Amino acid sequence: MKMGDRIRQMRIDAGMTQEELAEKLGLQKSAIAKYENGRVENIKRSTIQKMAELFDRTPSYVMGFTDTSDYNSDNSSAPIVRIPVLGYVAAGIPIEEIEDVVDWEEIPKDWLRGGKKYFALRIRGDSMEPRMYDGDVVIVEKQDDAETGEYVIAAINGDHATCKRLMKYNDSIALLSLNSKYDPMIFTNEEVMEKPITILGVVREIRGKMKGM
Repeated sequence: MKMGDRIRQMRIDAGMTQEELAEKLGLQKSAIAKYENGRVENIKRSTIQKMAELFDRTPSYVMGFTDTSDYNSDNSSAPIVRIPVLGYVAAGIPIEEIEDVVDWEEIPKDWLRGGKKYFALRIRGDSMEPRMYDGDVVIVEKQDDAETGEYVIAAINGDHATCKRLMKYNDSIALLSLNSKYDPMIFTNEEVMEKPITILGVVREIRGKMKGM
């Protein structure tokens, strides 16, 4: 379930109107409408935490990453862990060995179930606007493959990584910017192997200032 759908369902289950929920969160009613319609996905962490406490849920449940909803609001917060925000990521270097840590972010501990690993990366430039802005931080699940349409961290020619939308075709892949002034990067299956093109992880969350609110 997408985050907007989950927020709407929790609100309805609690018998609240959008206006009532907005008041409890210290927001405008229009903000709740945008959340539920999926028009704003990079919701502030503090707002997600408030929703989790208000509805007795975990932050990861609010964001749609898990169907496990148990959360006792008598506990001050759900268990969390810190992950590094990296200044860059290079292909072939284990995340654990990268020393260019520029900051730290917190994620729910239950995201690590099943041996999953995460790192964070600071976005540079404007190629992913209007979804991701310069200075935003993306939370990335470390994995070496991704589904078509997902936002990935990819390394080209073993160089520092770039954040792009991945599209897969029968004989090629494309790494797409969201900003129309940047051309798509298209590689044949042979080029993927030869350069190589390496998937380092899939973006699971965008953390940054809300734009236009």
